[in-house]
Amino acid sequence: MKEAELALIARLRQGDQSAFDTLVRQHQKDLFRLAYRMTQNVEDAKDLSQEAFLRAYRGLGSFDERSNLSTWLYRITMNLCLTHLRQHRSSGEETLPETYADPSPKSLDELEEREVQRAVAEAVAELPPQQRATLLLRVHHGLPYREIAEIMETSEGTVRVNYFHAVAKLRSQLKGSRESL
Repeated sequence: MKEAELALIARLRQGDQSAFDTLVRQHQKDLFRLAYRMTQNVEDAKDLSQEAFLRAYRGLGSFDERSNLSTWLYRITMNLCLTHLRQHRSSGEETLPETYADPSPKSLDELEEREVQRAVAEAVAELPPQQRATLLLRVHHGLPYREIAEIMETSEGTVRVNYFHAVAKLRSQLKGSRESL
């Protein structure tokens, strides 16, 4: 762990409010992006990332300094997202936001690109939560398998298998989407 991170943790444990503000500024965008990619809902992502900071603040005493602060924050956020997705799946709520047609004229290339992005987002949203989480942490956040395993509280081998299956499912789903375009 970096010295600056250790100093920030020490300040947080002493109750320094400016240290908490620093923590939020440093990690807010990443935690929001992770929550949004998991839920596909802006309001849920805001709520979940804020809750992650609250839980981190409350649980600071139990933070094990062997892992990076960012890894710990990702783990808290990911656990909140997975719980949220389980609750919404069991209640039958739809997590993808509604999309509205853009009335402005678009070139064919722009429309095709938008359709591809929509197909990818829908395919990712259909992945099982563990596979979706692994894929997002690896692709969008650029984390190594070892760190993803720490965040997901599983083995590196399980992370690799989840990633492999996620990519295979996406290829299969998107192959069908491309043929229909």
